[in-house]
Amino acid sequence: MTQWNWREQREKRAFLALADGTIYRGNSVGAPADAVGEVVFNTGMAGYQEILSDPSYAGQFVTLTYPEIGNYGTNPEDNESGRFFANGLIVHGMNAPSNWRARESLSVSLAKAGIPAIAGIDTRALTSKLRSQGTQKGCLAVSGALTEQAAIERATTWCGLDGQDYAARVTCAAPYRWDENGALSSSWGIADTLPPAKEHIVAYDFGIKWNILRSLRRSGLAATVVPAKTSAQEVLSLKPDGVLLSNGPADPAAVTYAIAAARDLIGKVPLMGICLGHQILGLALGGKTYRLKFGHHGCNHPVKNLTTGQVEITSQNHNFAVAAESLDSSQITITHINLNDNTVEGFEHKTEPLLAVQYHPEASPGPHDPFYLFARFREIIARG
Repeated sequence: MTQWNWREQREKRAFLALADGTIYRGNSVGAPADAVGEVVFNTGMAGYQEILSDPSYAGQFVTLTYPEIGNYGTNPEDNESGRFFANGLIVHGMNAPSNWRARESLSVSLAKAGIPAIAGIDTRALTSKLRSQGTQKGCLAVSGALTEQAAIERATTWCGLDGQDYAARVTCAAPYRWDENGALSSSWGIADTLPPAKEHIVAYDFGIKWNILRSLRRSGLAATVVPAKTSAQEVLSLKPDGVLLSNGPADPAAVTYAIAAARDLIGKVPLMGICLGHQILGLALGGKTYRLKFGHHGCNHPVKNLTTGQVEITSQNHNFAVAAESLDSSQITITHINLNDNTVEGFEHKTEPLLAVQYHPEASPGPHDPFYLFARFREIIARG
């Protein structure tokens, strides 16, 4: 489907209904299935396939602020997990692919995944609304079966993401060893010769991205991935050199079993938390989390490293943050802050081998500004 196929667009009319009663009309460009989700916006100009396949986006409708989407299609190599996890996609223009790497169009991939999408709406206006009024619950009505009032009611009555444990929904079913032969971590000539994997870590899968696992292996760390509800005792029985708590979706305070496991692991093994893992470690250390007005979603967020004074351009996807005032300053040092809103982006423990970052060091917006954090984790492992 191209932007200018007017007949096809007229035949696939669709609309987005927000819980406050606002309606945005467009045309269906994904699966013909109605869905509910939390409407957020992402400011990245590219990376739609990585966004859709990031388990952290489970439960969310992603609005892409860049107006022309789909130009380079999709391919298996760019997935961040085994499937698409976002509840839906909202774009201004959905284009046919024109790229040598494209295996199929984005619309076809969405349809195969059963994920609805809408095009033809003013995504900049929707983004302005979300920025001024905050994240909203919504219903994507693409099947033709829902009236506007019925869609608004679905959006209004949906439970949302607050207090919801989505990590249990997206985690792996059983433990597995990541990429033992190196084939998945050595790609595009970036790391054809991988360093020896001298340390072994256990990675909690709360919705882990494959590029985190690739980055660990490229940093000389072999990884065993375990399900979200794995106990601290089970993890310690694997005798890891370190433990990573991964990214993931929804409300960190609802993942009570992970908070308990993290609390049991502190002081017994070096720890690193990324995104949801950062929030879980903050809660395990006695801190509190809170919901951001419209979240951080994009690949252009400036973060200041308070240790070096350097500013990093980072990739982020989270709706909750750790409250700075809730962290015990006698035990914890805040190492990074967001320059847009001064939220906590990283911290380390003063006496225990532990670091955490809210953003994604495995992503490449800088293109490699935050990758040093994996080396920092190895330093903590060596020291701890």
